[in-house]
Amino acid sequence: MIKVISFGELLVDMLSSRVSDDQDGKGTESETERFTKYPGGAPANVAAAIGKLGGHSYFAGKVGADMFGDFLVQSLEAMQVCTDYLLQTSEAKTALAFVSLDKEGERSFEFYRGPSADLLFGPGDFKPEWFENRGIFHFCSNTLTEPGILEATQAGLDAARAAGWLVSFDMNLRHNLWPEGADPFESVWACVKQADLVKLSAEELAFLCRHTDEATVLKQILSAGASLILITDGGKPLRYYTAHQTGTIQPPNVQVIDSTAAGDAFVGGLLYRLSELDMSVADLEGVGTDQQRLESILTFASACGAHAVTHAGAFTSLPSRDEVAAFMACQEDAQIT
Repeated sequence: MIKVISFGELLVDMLSSRVSDDQDGKGTESETERFTKYPGGAPANVAAAIGKLGGHSYFAGKVGADMFGDFLVQSLEAMQVCTDYLLQTSEAKTALAFVSLDKEGERSFEFYRGPSADLLFGPGDFKPEWFENRGIFHFCSNTLTEPGILEATQAGLDAARAAGWLVSFDMNLRHNLWPEGADPFESVWACVKQADLVKLSAEELAFLCRHTDEATVLKQILSAGASLILITDGGKPLRYYTAHQTGTIQPPNVQVIDSTAAGDAFVGGLLYRLSELDMSVADLEGVGTDQQRLESILTFASACGAHAVTHAGAFTSLPSRDEVAAFMACQEDAQIT
């Protein structure tokens, strides 16, 4: 099993006790709203998912030398994530995100991030020895929002690619994290073109298609060097694209409680399987020609995502390997009956 480094933001999700209705976004007026802290941040969720499954998971990033930062370090370690690459600083506080849910379990966010500790991770914080041997480097677009953290992200990408690591990019675009008037398009495209594995939501694919059609964009991503493109759309079929084939995987049909970690659990399950298979860049290219093997990997990842939406919170919703196996067995039994 090879090492996986997930890089980016690690923050505290303050999850509201109030479930909003569909019309006004507010809960019952008589209900006292309370917020409970949970560890969060998309790449941190992915790291935790890999660790919970039993993978060789590392997280690289920065949090404050404060009570929230200590809480996050402890939370990752409880998920069997190595925190040797997680730095703490007294120069800024740990980021917070206040999260509300609607009746369908869909989220809305209010971020308290700038300035925050995660943005202070610098290019020099990446160390050459982190990239010894083979591995997988995973990141999202939330480390592209400011010049300093953008430079650090590129430094991590350069180190991973120079070491021959497989690079995974989940766009996870959050427009409200970008400065007012800033356009993420060029920065995001630059990262897409450096990734071997690209995961997008249907809305994020539409964002990339602002100047052209979907088929052209998918061709451009594959031509740039990606071996696998994944398009998720909630409970609708997962679409996959390689240079040799396309196809779909139907996610399990489950009752959604909280969608907070759905995509991250999916990506974590995917990267866990790739790391378990000691997947190199060349190996991923080969999987693109083997439909049965690829769909087996994606079915496992989809089960991880489906399991997550049936539980509240982010880390708290992530399954162990045994829980995924039991979940998949139940799904198979339901199909038979």
